[in-house]
Amino acid sequence: MTFRHLPPTAAWQHREARSGFEVAYFGNAPGGGHRISGCTTAVEDGQTWVVEYELRVDATWSTRSARIAGRSVAGRSSRRLEVEDAGRWRVDGTPAPELEGCMDVDLESSALTNALPVHRLGLTVGDRAAAPAAWVRALDLSVERLEQTYSRTPNDGDRQRYECAAPAFHFTTRLLFDEAGLVLDYPGIAVRAN
Repeated sequence: MTFRHLPPTAAWQHREARSGFEVAYFGNAPGGGHRISGCTTAVEDGQTWVVEYELRVDATWSTRSARIAGRSVAGRSSRRLEVEDAGRWRVDGTPAPELEGCMDVDLESSALTNALPVHRLGLTVGDRAAAPAAWVRALDLSVERLEQTYSRTPNDGDRQRYECAAPAFHFTTRLLFDEAGLVLDYPGIAVRAN
């Protein structure tokens, strides 16, 4: 599945689960691939947080690195995730063998990061694939492995639909993507604002 070129920027309005906003900017990464930087601010369950990120994905959309900074009432925190060529992850420079086999970073704070496996997997209608991710929590930036799957379902006109499931959370949803492979509607979480 081929997507059209990324726009220079995209934004999402959080809804239902939290209130807030996310803005992302897209650029080319040295050596191919993409550099994505953004910021999310929100109020969730009465707690405020801010998460800034800079992601680098290679030409196949596999995560190569992520620099994440957060702030909440508990203070400031930061995380640096790096993936070596053999698929070995490091979190703040320390090996993280529990993340081996993960190809994507998934930020709890972000609607944007759902685009990573959709681009990388290139599923056709009816296909389903595992997409385990290095999942980064919004409040404290803790990192854990998240098992999830993506299934391509029939399009809604020229918009692509995918079912995403994360069994650990008993969570399943249908995501709608635009022609550039960016989320338009993440039910209960966010909707595209531009």
